[in-house]
Amino acid sequence: MKAVIPTAAALASAAVLGLCAAGAQAANVLVVLSDASTLALRGQRVYETGFYANELMQPVKKLMDAGHSITFATPLGKAPAVDRNSLDASLFGGEAAMREHLALLAQLKLTSVSASPVLSLARVEQGGYAQYDAVYIPGGHAPMQDLIRSPAVGRLLAHFHSSAKPTALVCHGPAALVAALDRPEAFVAKLESGARVDGKGWIYAGYRMTVISNAEEEAGKGYLNGGVMKLTPQTALERAGGKYSSGPNWAPHIVSDRELITGQNPASAVGVADLLLARLPAAALNTTK
Repeated sequence: MKAVIPTAAALASAAVLGLCAAGAQAANVLVVLSDASTLALRGQRVYETGFYANELMQPVKKLMDAGHSITFATPLGKAPAVDRNSLDASLFGGEAAMREHLALLAQLKLTSVSASPVLSLARVEQGGYAQYDAVYIPGGHAPMQDLIRSPAVGRLLAHFHSSAKPTALVCHGPAALVAALDRPEAFVAKLESGARVDGKGWIYAGYRMTVISNAEEEAGKGYLNGGVMKLTPQTALERAGGKYSSGPNWAPHIVSDRELITGQNPASAVGVADLLLARLPAAALNTTK
Protein backbone atom coordinates (compact mmCIF):
# COMPACT_ATOMS: atom_id res chain seq x y z
CA MET A 1 0.00 0.00 0.00
CA LYS A 2 1.38 3.40 -0.93
CA ALA A 3 1.94 5.79 1.96
CA VAL A 4 -0.39 8.77 2.06
CA ILE A 5 1.66 11.87 2.87
CA PRO A 6 -0.09 15.21 2.69
CA THR A 7 2.65 17.47 1.38
CA ALA A 8 5.73 17.23 -0.79
CA ALA A 9 7.76 18.71 2.06
CA ALA A 10 6.63 15.96 4.41
CA LEU A 11 7.45 13.37 1.80
CA ALA A 12 10.93 14.80 1.37
CA SER A 13 11.47 14.87 5.13
CA ALA A 14 10.52 11.22 5.49
CA ALA A 15 12.93 10.21 2.75
CA VAL A 16 15.80 12.25 4.14
CA LEU A 17 15.46 10.71 7.57
CA GLY A 18 15.20 7.22 6.15
CA LEU A 19 11.86 6.65 7.85
CA CYS A 20 9.89 3.61 6.73
CA ALA A 21 6.85 4.49 4.68
CA ALA A 22 3.55 2.86 5.48
CA GLY A 23 2.90 -0.46 3.85
CA ALA A 24 4.32 -3.93 4.35
CA GLN A 25 6.37 -3.79 1.17
CA ALA A 26 8.07 -0.42 1.69
CA ALA A 27 11.83 -0.68 1.20
CA ASN A 28 14.76 1.31 2.53
CA VAL A 29 17.09 2.31 -0.30
CA LEU A 30 20.60 3.59 0.27
CA VAL A 31 21.66 6.20 -2.29
CA VAL A 32 25.43 6.70 -2.42
CA LEU A 33 26.90 9.83 -3.99
CA SER A 34 30.41 11.17 -4.38
CA ASP A 35 31.88 13.81 -2.08
CA ALA A 36 33.93 15.17 -4.96
CA SER A 37 33.12 18.40 -6.78
CA THR A 38 36.12 18.14 -9.10
CA LEU A 39 37.79 15.44 -11.18
CA ALA A 40 41.57 15.41 -11.57
CA LEU A 41 42.51 15.14 -15.24
CA ARG A 42 45.81 14.46 -16.96
CA GLY A 43 48.41 17.20 -16.87
CA GLN A 44 47.24 18.52 -13.48
CA ARG A 45 44.06 19.91 -15.00
CA VAL A 46 40.79 19.85 -13.05
CA TYR A 47 37.18 19.54 -14.16
CA GLU A 48 34.33 20.85 -12.00
CA THR A 49 31.76 18.11 -11.64
CA GLY A 50 29.42 16.37 -9.20
CA PHE A 51 26.31 14.21 -9.66
CA TYR A 52 24.09 14.43 -12.73
CA ALA A 53 20.78 15.90 -11.59
CA ASN A 54 18.48 13.68 -13.63
CA GLU A 55 20.44 10.53 -12.78
CA LEU A 56 19.84 11.20 -9.10
CA MET A 57 16.42 12.79 -9.06
CA GLN A 58 14.47 10.74 -11.60
CA PRO A 59 15.07 7.50 -9.64
CA VAL A 60 14.72 9.24 -6.27
CA LYS A 61 11.35 10.72 -7.21
CA LYS A 62 10.12 7.38 -8.52
CA LEU A 63 11.19 5.66 -5.30
CA MET A 64 9.54 8.29 -3.12
CA ASP A 65 6.35 8.29 -5.18
CA ALA A 66 6.17 4.51 -4.68
CA GLY A 67 6.34 4.96 -0.90
CA HIS A 68 9.89 3.77 -0.32
CA SER A 69 12.27 5.48 2.10
CA ILE A 70 15.71 6.72 1.15
CA THR A 71 18.92 7.29 3.05
CA PHE A 72 21.61 9.39 1.38
CA ALA A 73 25.33 8.92 1.97
CA THR A 74 28.69 10.13 0.70
CA PRO A 75 32.13 8.76 1.64
CA LEU A 76 32.93 11.53 4.12
CA GLY A 77 29.41 12.75 4.82
CA LYS A 78 29.99 15.98 2.89
CA ALA A 79 27.21 17.58 0.88
CA PRO A 80 27.42 16.43 -2.74
CA ALA A 81 27.66 18.89 -5.62
CA VAL A 82 25.47 18.95 -8.71
CA ASP A 83 27.21 19.01 -12.09
CA ARG A 84 26.05 22.23 -13.74
CA ASN A 85 26.17 20.57 -17.15
CA SER A 86 23.32 18.33 -16.01
CA LEU A 87 20.90 21.23 -15.54
CA ASP A 88 19.55 20.57 -19.00
CA ALA A 89 15.82 20.23 -19.63
CA SER A 90 16.40 17.69 -22.40
CA LEU A 91 17.72 15.22 -19.82
CA PHE A 92 14.43 15.42 -17.92
CA GLY A 93 12.07 15.39 -20.88
CA GLY A 94 11.23 19.09 -20.76
CA GLU A 95 11.33 22.26 -18.68
CA ALA A 96 8.33 21.39 -16.51
CA ALA A 97 9.76 18.01 -15.53
CA MET A 98 13.14 19.54 -14.77
CA ARG A 99 11.58 22.19 -12.52
CA GLU A 100 9.63 19.52 -10.65
CA HIS A 101 12.69 17.35 -10.04
CA LEU A 102 14.91 20.28 -9.07
CA ALA A 103 12.25 21.54 -6.65
CA LEU A 104 12.36 18.17 -4.90
CA LEU A 105 16.17 18.31 -4.84
CA ALA A 106 15.92 21.70 -3.13
CA GLN A 107 13.44 20.32 -0.57
CA LEU A 108 15.81 17.49 0.26
CA LYS A 109 18.64 20.01 0.90
CA LEU A 110 21.19 17.48 -0.34
CA THR A 111 23.61 20.09 -1.64
CA SER A 112 23.32 22.38 1.38
CA VAL A 113 26.69 22.72 3.12
CA SER A 114 25.00 23.43 6.46
CA ALA A 115 21.82 21.33 6.25
CA SER A 116 22.52 18.34 4.00
CA PRO A 117 21.09 15.12 5.48
CA VAL A 118 23.78 12.87 4.01
CA LEU A 119 25.53 10.36 6.24
CA SER A 120 29.15 9.32 5.97
CA LEU A 121 29.83 5.77 4.83
CA ALA A 122 31.47 5.19 8.21
CA ARG A 123 28.14 5.94 9.91
CA VAL A 124 26.29 3.74 7.44
CA GLU A 125 28.69 0.89 8.17
CA GLN A 126 28.45 1.45 11.92
CA GLY A 127 24.67 1.33 11.75
CA GLY A 128 24.76 -1.87 9.73
CA TYR A 129 24.09 -2.56 6.08
CA ALA A 130 21.35 -5.07 6.89
CA GLN A 131 18.73 -2.33 7.29
CA TYR A 132 18.99 -1.43 3.59
CA ASP A 133 17.13 -3.34 0.91
CA ALA A 134 18.92 -1.91 -2.12
CA VAL A 135 21.64 0.53 -3.11
CA TYR A 136 21.63 3.07 -5.93
CA ILE A 137 24.63 5.04 -7.25
CA PRO A 138 24.09 7.78 -9.86
CA GLY A 139 26.71 9.22 -12.15
CA GLY A 140 28.28 12.46 -13.12
CA HIS A 141 32.08 12.30 -13.39
CA ALA A 142 32.52 12.57 -9.60
CA PRO A 143 32.52 8.80 -8.84
CA MET A 144 35.73 8.57 -10.90
CA GLN A 145 37.43 10.74 -8.28
CA ASP A 146 36.53 8.86 -5.10
CA LEU A 147 33.94 6.05 -5.26
CA ILE A 148 35.93 3.99 -7.76
CA ARG A 149 38.84 3.62 -5.31
CA SER A 150 37.05 3.65 -1.95
CA PRO A 151 37.47 0.57 0.29
CA ALA A 152 34.37 1.71 2.21
CA VAL A 153 32.33 1.55 -1.00
CA GLY A 154 33.85 -1.87 -1.64
CA ARG A 155 32.75 -3.20 1.74
CA LEU A 156 29.25 -1.85 1.20
CA LEU A 157 28.98 -3.45 -2.24
CA ALA A 158 30.29 -6.75 -0.89
CA HIS A 159 27.37 -6.87 1.55
CA PHE A 160 24.78 -6.23 -1.15
CA HIS A 161 26.47 -8.81 -3.37
CA SER A 162 26.62 -11.54 -0.73
CA SER A 163 23.01 -10.84 0.25
CA ALA A 164 21.84 -10.69 -3.39
CA LYS A 165 20.27 -7.28 -2.75
CA PRO A 166 19.50 -5.04 -5.75
CA THR A 167 22.51 -2.95 -6.70
CA ALA A 168 21.68 -0.27 -9.26
CA LEU A 169 24.07 2.19 -10.89
CA VAL A 170 23.94 4.50 -13.91
CA CYS A 171 26.27 6.35 -16.31
CA HIS A 172 29.62 6.89 -14.48
CA GLY A 173 28.11 5.33 -11.34
CA PRO A 174 28.96 1.71 -12.28
CA ALA A 175 32.65 2.63 -12.10
CA ALA A 176 32.16 2.39 -8.33
CA LEU A 177 31.93 -1.39 -8.73
CA VAL A 178 35.73 -1.40 -9.11
CA ALA A 179 35.92 -0.51 -5.41
CA ALA A 180 34.90 -4.10 -4.61
CA LEU A 181 38.33 -5.28 -5.75
CA ASP A 182 41.03 -6.01 -3.19
CA ARG A 183 43.11 -2.81 -2.90
CA PRO A 184 41.10 -0.76 -5.40
CA GLU A 185 43.30 2.31 -4.95
CA ALA A 186 46.34 0.44 -6.29
CA PHE A 187 44.35 -1.05 -9.17
CA VAL A 188 43.01 2.34 -10.26
CA ALA A 189 46.40 4.02 -9.87
CA LYS A 190 48.00 1.44 -12.15
CA LEU A 191 45.32 1.89 -14.79
CA GLU A 192 45.64 5.67 -14.59
CA SER A 193 49.39 5.36 -15.12
CA GLY A 194 48.79 3.41 -18.33
CA ALA A 195 49.78 0.02 -16.96
CA ARG A 196 47.92 -3.01 -18.24
CA VAL A 197 46.53 -4.74 -15.20
CA ASP A 198 43.68 -7.18 -14.66
CA GLY A 199 41.47 -7.42 -11.60
CA LYS A 200 41.74 -10.58 -9.52
CA GLY A 201 39.07 -11.98 -7.24
CA TRP A 202 36.49 -9.36 -8.19
CA ILE A 203 33.02 -10.26 -6.92
CA TYR A 204 31.48 -9.06 -10.20
CA ALA A 205 33.86 -10.94 -12.50
CA GLY A 206 31.88 -12.34 -15.42
CA TYR A 207 28.81 -10.21 -14.72
CA ARG A 208 27.17 -8.55 -17.70
CA MET A 209 27.19 -4.79 -17.19
CA THR A 210 27.30 -1.40 -18.83
CA VAL A 211 28.60 2.08 -18.05
CA ILE A 212 29.09 5.23 -20.10
CA SER A 213 30.98 4.08 -23.16
CA ASN A 214 34.37 5.15 -24.43
CA ALA A 215 32.56 6.34 -27.56
CA GLU A 216 30.31 8.59 -25.47
CA GLU A 217 33.29 9.90 -23.51
CA GLU A 218 34.94 10.79 -26.83
CA ALA A 219 31.75 12.42 -28.12
CA GLY A 220 31.37 14.44 -24.92
CA LYS A 221 35.00 15.41 -24.39
CA GLY A 222 34.17 19.04 -25.11
CA TYR A 223 32.73 19.25 -21.59
CA LEU A 224 36.28 18.75 -20.27
CA ASN A 225 37.44 21.96 -21.96
CA GLY A 226 40.41 20.28 -23.60
CA GLY A 227 41.25 18.09 -20.62
CA VAL A 228 41.70 14.32 -20.78
CA MET A 229 40.45 11.79 -18.24
CA LYS A 230 43.07 9.63 -16.57
CA LEU A 231 40.83 6.58 -16.92
CA THR A 232 37.48 5.86 -18.54
CA PRO A 233 34.76 3.85 -16.77
CA GLN A 234 34.42 1.34 -19.61
CA THR A 235 38.12 0.53 -19.52
CA ALA A 236 38.07 0.20 -15.73
CA LEU A 237 35.19 -2.28 -15.74
CA GLU A 238 36.61 -4.29 -18.61
CA ARG A 239 40.02 -4.58 -16.92
CA ALA A 240 38.36 -5.53 -13.64
CA GLY A 241 36.65 -8.47 -15.35
CA GLY A 242 33.17 -7.32 -16.35
CA LYS A 243 31.39 -8.43 -19.53
CA TYR A 244 30.75 -5.01 -20.97
CA SER A 245 28.11 -4.05 -23.52
CA SER A 246 26.88 -0.74 -24.88
CA GLY A 247 24.13 0.63 -27.07
CA PRO A 248 24.08 3.66 -29.38
CA ASN A 249 25.46 6.88 -27.95
CA TRP A 250 23.07 8.62 -25.55
CA ALA A 251 20.24 6.11 -26.08
CA PRO A 252 18.85 4.13 -23.12
CA HIS A 253 20.73 0.88 -22.52
CA ILE A 254 20.15 -1.12 -19.34
CA VAL A 255 21.78 -4.41 -18.37
CA SER A 256 20.53 -6.67 -15.58
CA ASP A 257 22.56 -9.61 -14.27
CA ARG A 258 21.76 -11.25 -10.93
CA GLU A 259 21.56 -8.49 -8.30
CA LEU A 260 23.23 -5.94 -10.58
CA ILE A 261 21.32 -3.32 -12.61
CA THR A 262 23.44 -0.94 -14.68
CA GLY A 263 22.55 1.86 -17.09
CA GLN A 264 24.84 3.29 -19.74
CA ASN A 265 24.11 7.01 -19.73
CA PRO A 266 21.78 9.77 -18.48
CA ALA A 267 18.98 8.51 -20.73
CA SER A 268 19.12 5.16 -18.90
CA ALA A 269 18.27 6.54 -15.44
CA VAL A 270 14.50 6.01 -15.73
CA GLY A 271 14.90 2.46 -17.02
CA VAL A 272 17.29 1.59 -14.20
CA ALA A 273 14.82 3.03 -11.69
CA ASP A 274 11.96 1.00 -13.14
CA LEU A 275 13.93 -2.25 -12.87
CA LEU A 276 14.96 -1.41 -9.33
CA LEU A 277 11.38 -0.64 -8.35
CA ALA A 278 10.23 -3.97 -9.76
CA ARG A 279 12.62 -5.78 -7.42
CA LEU A 280 11.99 -3.86 -4.23
CA PRO A 281 8.86 -5.63 -2.90
CA ALA A 282 10.80 -8.89 -2.67
CA ALA A 283 13.94 -7.17 -1.41
CA ALA A 284 12.03 -5.51 1.43
CA LEU A 285 11.28 -8.94 2.90
CA ASN A 286 15.01 -9.65 3.33
CA THR A 287 16.31 -6.71 5.36
CA THR A 288 17.89 -8.94 7.98
CA LYS A 289 20.30 -10.63 5.58
